[in-house]
Amino acid sequence: MIDIGVNLTNSRFDKDREDVVARAKEAGVSAMVLTGTDLESSKDAAEMAARLPGYAFSTAGVHPHDAKSVEDLTLPAIRALASRPEVVAIGECGLDFNRDFSPRPQQEAVFEAQLMLAAELEMPVFLHCRDAHERFLAILKPYMDRLPAAVLHCFTGSEVELNECLAAGLYIGITGWVCDDRRGEELRDIVPLIPDDRLMVETDAPYLLPRTLRPKPKSSRNEPCYLPHIVGEIAMLRGQDTEQLITQTTLNSRRFFGL
Repeated sequence: MIDIGVNLTNSRFDKDREDVVARAKEAGVSAMVLTGTDLESSKDAAEMAARLPGYAFSTAGVHPHDAKSVEDLTLPAIRALASRPEVVAIGECGLDFNRDFSPRPQQEAVFEAQLMLAAELEMPVFLHCRDAHERFLAILKPYMDRLPAAVLHCFTGSEVELNECLAAGLYIGITGWVCDDRRGEELRDIVPLIPDDRLMVETDAPYLLPRTLRPKPKSSRNEPCYLPHIVGEIAMLRGQDTEQLITQTTLNSRRFFGL
């Protein structure tokens, strides 16, 4: 299994980061992609990945929450990080109109700047979209034929939104949200609609602890070692053999990120 979204730079991992990685390996996670969400975390993620060669990789980008911190839309720091061998995608980038931590015009400008950079460098993009589907696709679509690949990570949208994302050529990342029969009810219904060759799996750790984990962990912190539980749930919902799903999603992730 490859966990395509791990926020290993998060402070909730400060006390036992090495143990978290060891537990992931023991659970069958064969590689992980560490998420960069701003200049600092992107640098930290690249350095962490460099200390785990061949096992951990990273992204470099600016999350829409942090778009307000960007002053230079040529993104020199992200460009520099992208040249490192462990950095395999631009992002996490996109739009978040749910919380609006950054002004929407700034979110859109920073999102497009990262798409331009990814197209120039011929790198895939790791995307975020929350309550911004129409604007997100309007900005993204003109770049799709210039990008090697694009994944919408932590997809939680509707069936209509899923179909439009698939039609645009996106890969879809599914998290433990699918293990929540309250918030994730619609996602559980539509997960079978994702083509085998467009599906990838992730924990988004330390966020989104799967609600159906038993025994229930004492901590609310999610970890990559819980990825097998998420994969099992996805396989059940899709009516697929778990091993077959692991083989396919691992192949998809290796191809997507060039691992």
